[in-house]
Amino acid sequence: MSENVVHLHKPTDPPTADTTPTVLTVVPDPAPAAPVPLWVRSGRAVKSAVTHESTRATVRAAARHGLYTLNGGRIVARRAWDGRTGSRYERMIRAAEAAGNLEAAQEWEERLQRFRAARHHRRMDLLHSPVDAAKGVAVGAGMSIGVLVALGVVMAINTGHVGDVVTPLSATVDFIALLIRIVQVVWGPALSIGPFLALLALWSVGRKQHAAPNWALPANVRSGEGEPITPSIVVKALRDLGVPALARAIKEMGDAGASMLGPIRIAGCGVEVDVTLPSGVSTNEVQGKRRKLAENLTRHEHEVFITIPQAARTVRLWIADSGALDEPIGPSPLATDDTMTADYTKGKAPWGQDLRGDAAALSLYQRHLLITGLSNQGKTAALRALALWACLDRRVEFRVADLKGAGDWAMFDGLATVLIQGPADEQVIEATEMVESLVEEMNRRIEIRRRDPGAVFDPLIGIVDEAQVAFMCPVKDEDGRPYGGSKAISRYFMAVRKVHNQGRVVDVLLWEGTQDPTDQNLPKLVREGAHTRASLALGTESQARMALGDKAVDGGAAPHLLRQGLDKGTLVVASDGIEIPAGQASITVRTHYINDEQATAITDRAKALRDGVTTLHAIDRGEERDPLADIATVLGNDTRVRTQEVISRLAALNADSYAGWSFIDLKRVLDAAGAEPYKSDGRMVVGRDRVARALADRDNEGSASAE
Repeated sequence: MSENVVHLHKPTDPPTADTTPTVLTVVPDPAPAAPVPLWVRSGRAVKSAVTHESTRATVRAAARHGLYTLNGGRIVARRAWDGRTGSRYERMIRAAEAAGNLEAAQEWEERLQRFRAARHHRRMDLLHSPVDAAKGVAVGAGMSIGVLVALGVVMAINTGHVGDVVTPLSATVDFIALLIRIVQVVWGPALSIGPFLALLALWSVGRKQHAAPNWALPANVRSGEGEPITPSIVVKALRDLGVPALARAIKEMGDAGASMLGPIRIAGCGVEVDVTLPSGVSTNEVQGKRRKLAENLTRHEHEVFITIPQAARTVRLWIADSGALDEPIGPSPLATDDTMTADYTKGKAPWGQDLRGDAAALSLYQRHLLITGLSNQGKTAALRALALWACLDRRVEFRVADLKGAGDWAMFDGLATVLIQGPADEQVIEATEMVESLVEEMNRRIEIRRRDPGAVFDPLIGIVDEAQVAFMCPVKDEDGRPYGGSKAISRYFMAVRKVHNQGRVVDVLLWEGTQDPTDQNLPKLVREGAHTRASLALGTESQARMALGDKAVDGGAAPHLLRQGLDKGTLVVASDGIEIPAGQASITVRTHYINDEQATAITDRAKALRDGVTTLHAIDRGEERDPLADIATVLGNDTRVRTQEVISRLAALNADSYAGWSFIDLKRVLDAAGAEPYKSDGRMVVGRDRVARALADRDNEGSASAE
């Protein structure tokens, strides 16, 4: 926009060369907005009218009622055709054969034969019916006239008038004439109203059957929640899935697709059916349209699961009852049965329920474990539930590193021999050294097994919750080796790999829980080293493949399709330690939730099964050790402890100093102090009183020498 410049001078004084003119800047008003063209306003009005909710509702209503009438006619025609022919019986025969029910197919075949025989008999009767009908009419008319004449004769005799003989016959003729006149009066309006009444009847049939597209139906009908799953509904859902080859094959099938379906079986809080796909349709085409299939079945996406069984070109559909998966599954048996015990070797941990409503139990015997998922989805609760069952076996020793430090594992104080809590680098260092102590114990057991192949060891389970904190830790030790990372120089990574490689055979196991798996916070070699892999809700399919592996995801496992926040505690599990239906690579488990109060009660029961466990809350490093004082520390309040247990506790206390200790090393220190091990119930033990007395004597000797 340009500016107007005006020079002002006094009128009486002519301008001179040195006179500076007064400058006035005038800024014009902004130009008024151009009027909106008529065609633009008309277009906007049309768009607003078309997209307005009342217009859309009117269009839906018109389409709905029109299609009610049209499809109602089709339904009536189909019913009439079924009534006149054997097509209904033929459909039932095909459905029974497709379901493999040969007895039902034979029964329907016999019914069809009876129907055809009866129809043939009726048609043969029609050949003679015109003559029989004519004879019947003639006889009936003659008899009627005779009766009327006889009645007239009786009346004539009674009245004495001969004319009364024809009175009944005349009255009958007049009545027939009256009926004819009534029909003549009504016939015209009936011909006009009849088509409208017929259309109304067809509309009523279509309305009762909801014979209109889903988008045109009212909202309360369109939802379809709670609609039972039938073969026709499944076939229609597959036909409308948007796979052209599948839709064409269903239309070309003589049985309208019934042969594709296996029997629909009740499975827990839903139903299950196997679908054999026609040639040219792959299973992944159906898997990739899970949401559309669920909507076609009037279900939400999370209420339909698609897996791949062993049979070729077959998908297995599990369809939940509407809203059933949002209901809780009930408390854990661990919380309700205070007499329950555990058997690590032969038993299974009660973890929850599968989608069929059956109990889902997991074997922990010689299996490394990995549980992953997004934050706040129940990962710690699922991991802790397994540990709470295993702790009821007094043989099992726990070493726990909780790198979240929120107190979720606080009830294991006095039960675990090591309990580290906190997210700081210091706790990561301690967790790393805890896993390294597992490696040392593993090596010691392997050496014993080499000398004595029949040696049996008590299970030792290391648990690292929030393991991604350890993998992401940037701290390095005094030699420059990083604690975190996924390279061969990473101390935590290498310790985990060593336990995964050889720990199982000597019952040294590692359980890890981690969030949001990536290659940085959960390296590939660590993921694949776990025998049992489970995942809660994840964000992407690539994360699901990291958590469970390609085989499980290709077989239908889909933790990335679980609802974040709504499916808390729901796990997709890939493991040979849990019963998985034949042909599937994974199973979905809804885990029991055990709160902190219940978990504390369970650990109290577990502590009562043990003689007493001293829990170490920090692992000392690099300082001069006093073996006798350390032995007294690990004995804690126990009156006596088996020598092997003392060695294990010493290794947990300080791996650098005691990881390589044997019974000979322990005996050497105790013999020198005068606190020799002794036998109790046939097993070598270390007495707390002897060690305490030896320490007191040593302190007294030290005090005397100092004086």
